[in-house]
Order: sequence, then C-alpha cells, then structure tokens
Amino acid sequence: ALPSMLNLAVVPLVNSVDTFWVGRMGNALALAGQGAANQVFFSLYFLVAFLPTLTAPLVAKAVGEGDFEEAKKQVCESLFLSNVLGLVGCLILTGMPRTSLGLVLPPDAAAMEFAIPYLRWRALGMIPALFASTGFAAYRGLLNTVTPLKVSLVTNGVNLLLDPIFIFGASIFSGLGVAGAALATAVSETLGGLIYARLLFRRKLVSWAGLLSTPKWSSLKNIIAGGAAILARQLVLNISFITAAGRAQSMDPTGVMAAAYGIVMQIYSMGIVVHLAIQGTAAALVPSAKATSGTSKARNVADRIFIWGSIIGILLGVTQLLLLPVLVPLFSTLPEVQEAVKAPALISSLLHVINGPVFAGEGTMLGLGSFKALATITTISVSIMVALLKSPMAQTLNGVLLSIAAFSLFQSLAVVVYHVRIGPLRRRGKFEFFGKGKVLQQE
Repeated sequence: ALPSMLNLAVVPLVNSVDTFWVGRMGNALALAGQGAANQVFFSLYFLVAFLPTLTAPLVAKAVGEGDFEEAKKQVCESLFLSNVLGLVGCLILTGMPRTSLGLVLPPDAAAMEFAIPYLRWRALGMIPALFASTGFAAYRGLLNTVTPLKVSLVTNGVNLLLDPIFIFGASIFSGLGVAGAALATAVSETLGGLIYARLLFRRKLVSWAGLLSTPKWSSLKNIIAGGAAILARQLVLNISFITAAGRAQSMDPTGVMAAAYGIVMQIYSMGIVVHLAIQGTAAALVPSAKATSGTSKARNVADRIFIWGSIIGILLGVTQLLLLPVLVPLFSTLPEVQEAVKAPALISSLLHVINGPVFAGEGTMLGLGSFKALATITTISVSIMVALLKSPMAQTLNGVLLSIAAFSLFQSLAVVVYHVRIGPLRRRGKFEFFGKGKVLQQE
C-alpha cells in the first residue's frame, strides 16, 4: 500500500502548492474562485471516473485467474468510454463555465471573475486525467504500484515548476494569474496521459484496435450493471459536497468564508489520499486473494485492512491536529482567512479518525463487486448530510464540517456492519437487506 499511498499523495500535495501560490496573490476572492472551480471540475470528473474505479478489481480478478486477454479487454473498454465521456465533460466545462459554476456560486458572485478562466483551462486536462487514472487502475490491478508512483512524481514535478511561472509570469511571459495554476495542471496531466499510453502499449494491455473499437453490448451490459451503482453513488456524493461548497460560498460576499472552506478541504485532502490508498489496496488485494485462495483468505486480508485503516485514521487525525499551526499560514497571508480556518480545521482532523474504517470497507466492497450495497449506504449517508446542510446548523463553517462528520460516521458504521454480518465475507449469516429479500442465510 505504501507506493500506492505515495502516488495518491502527490496529487493533493501539488494541489496544495497551487493553493499556496494563489494564496500569495493576497486575494480571498482568488482563493474562493479557485475552490469553486475545482469543486465543479472534480464533481464532473468523478462522475466519469467510475470507469477506472471498476477497472482495478476487474483487472486484478482476470490476472489472478491467468486471463490476460480479459485484462486487456477491460482496460481498452474503460479507456474508450473514458475518452468519449471525458470529451463531453471537457466541452461542457469550456463552453458553459458560468452555467457549470452556478452549481456552487451565485450568478453575481465576485469570485466568478476568477473561477471562469480557471475552470476553462482546468477542463483541458479532463481527457488525459481520465486516461492516466485508468492507467493507474490497470497497474494497481496488476499489483504494481511503483510504476504509477514514478509517473506521478515526473508529471506533478512539471506542475510544480510551471505553477509560479504561469501564475506570476517570467521575463518573456506576463502570467495568467489564478488561471495559470489550472494551465500548469492541465499540461502536467496531458504529459501523464501520454506516459501511461506508452506504458500500457509496452505491457500489451492496450492495442489501437481495442482503443478505437466501440465495446460490444454484452460488455457494456456488465459495465452498466456495475457502473450504474457506482455512478449513482458518485452522483449523490457530488450533490452533498456541491451543497457544502455552495453553503460556504454564500456565507459572505468578501470570499473569506469560501477561501477558508477551500483551505480546510485542501488540508483535509492531504490525509484523504492515505485513506484512498487503503481503499485502493483493499479493492485490489481482496478480490485477488478470493480468486487465488478462497473466501477465508480474502476475509483475513480484509480484516487486516480494516485494522490498519483504523490505526492510520487515528494517526492522521493526530498528525493534522499537530501540524495545523504550521499549515494554515502557508495557504493565505490574510489574517481574517487564517482565523476562519482554525475551528473547522480541528473538526476535519476528527474526520480522519472516523474515516479509518470507511475507506477500508468501501475498498473491500468495490473489490467484491458489492456496488449496489455501497450505493445504498452512501445514499443514506448523503441524505443525513444534506438534511443537516439545509438546517440552521450549517450557517457556519463549523456546522458544514459537522454535517460532513455525520456523513462519515454513518458510512463508517454501515460498512463495518456490512462486512461482518451482511456481505460475502460475513461470518454468521447474511441479512439480505440490500438484496431482494430479508431471508437469513447461514453459511
């Protein structure tokens, strides 16, 4: 899991550098605009990214069974659909940025001036980012996480170098302001997509015929069956976090609260990547263990991941809490923004502790193909969160973060119960709450 963790950590660290340089502009509205544009971009991106999510466990299962042709087929089909859907997403964001940003910003918001150009440039990286995500998923399915780490270090190193140049300019370049951070990211993502294309061809995991061929309906049915539940889950997740971002953006016209929310979520995301590495590890190792050694071995692997996920969640919460006095001043030079960040950042530290079992359980369910059950759990969690966001409690940033905490707490309890009592790795019977009936089946 360590290389996978480091690979995932590169992205938020680079995004943190983006926020650092935008914060050096000394303008709360610039931070607010960047935060709004990123929320819209990733909301659309993750709607399409259910395809790479499906790819890792499918490749792991095919490789575990020794069927490399099936692994190649899964990768090619995922890439074809990702490119098509990514193109649609890119056209929407570049052609209708104001309409898209209306999901989180009022039409007359002052931050719109910064958000529109940022979103347009950022959208250019949609297709290569999806290509790279599928490549990463394919290698994770092969249980190779070192190669993706090397790719991320190279591509995001380019982003680090380009950020200050594109934002503030150089001797022969005037700079693009906040939009320069988006352009630097788009360039690095394009480089990442090209590198993964070369690697996948070299490993014979893709072919031109496979990339240019429309998947057969028989294959699409399997993708739709698994993908529909994941897509539905991501859709309700998007609704919840767009609602949260919208609440923060509308709290004050100066952009201070919105900037503070963006910084809190940026700090929080640096820990989330560790949880995502646990999730990705579970999604790859559990189905691989089940395919090669049976249910008992898969259960043991999942149990260990749950334990380590919980321990790591506690360590992340404590680490973030201790580092807050150092991290907060890095993202903004404005005293009012720094003050607004303090209390919500403390709450986000607690979220890491709650999230320990969440990502271990989600990864296990993804790896075992329990998509409908996971979508059901997530829908209930999101319903709780949105209800709280619509209540008077969410009139402050503390209330918004507590709403997210309620979401995580229910999600954590639900995935643990599913793993122990309901799912395919259960120990004592299966309550088919997420299935067609309520029959208790004993093993």
